[in-house]
Amino acid sequence: MNIVIIEDEVLAANKLEQLVLQYNPNFKILAKIRSVKEAIAWFTNQGLPDLLFMDIHLLDGNSFDILKKIEINCLVVFTTAHNRYALDAFKVNSIDYLLKPINYDKLEKAFQKLEQLQKKLNGQSSDQLQQLMASLSQQNTTYKDRFLVKSGTKMFSVDVGDISQFYSEERISFLHTRQQKRFMISQSLEELESILDPKDFFRINRQMIVHINSIIVVHKHFKGRLKIELNTVSPFKEIMVSSRRASDFQTWLDR
Repeated sequence: MNIVIIEDEVLAANKLEQLVLQYNPNFKILAKIRSVKEAIAWFTNQGLPDLLFMDIHLLDGNSFDILKKIEINCLVVFTTAHNRYALDAFKVNSIDYLLKPINYDKLEKAFQKLEQLQKKLNGQSSDQLQQLMASLSQQNTTYKDRFLVKSGTKMFSVDVGDISQFYSEERISFLHTRQQKRFMISQSLEELESILDPKDFFRINRQMIVHINSIIVVHKHFKGRLKIELNTVSPFKEIMVSSRRASDFQTWLDR
């Protein structure tokens, strides 16, 4: 089986490739693609594989932008940590999905379902995908607007516009406001990534997510990393964008 992986996170794409080859070493990964533009160019020149793994959110848009340009007549498995509201639409339209983080058990079950889907679709993947797009277009992507936090015996809401950063210390997550207040929250950074608007927030490393309006300046640093200055106090002496996230971070700043 020839497979193409469309995923903007390099580590996630590599992990998925490893899991696929673990499931069947005879499968062939033809390409790992990170953007809508790259995907359209690849399919135009190379044609379609037997199977597509497609992340929904990409560097320059979402995977449905690809479907508007390319007629997809192969099996598709969407991989997503976002838009959980839309999962019913995937089921209704006979297109499979994997909810991140992906592990071997999830992937194995997906491949087992693919055999049934292949018989059911009978070459009608394109029609099913168009129905899926129509279903999703009727729904609006929603992200978290506020967080309920506690201070002693008091509880109150913090608007996301007042948040400068989220960070993790000793496996505990904190919300830090522009007013220099911090509150412990229950969500992990991984969970926060799926509920925060990616236009406003970016995970710069394993420990921190920052709001775009809290960034003052960015400096080039050693080994491909970036050093950033924020307009609020941070618990970290230096705030670094990891080398593997630096390119995506610059793309995010330039949107």
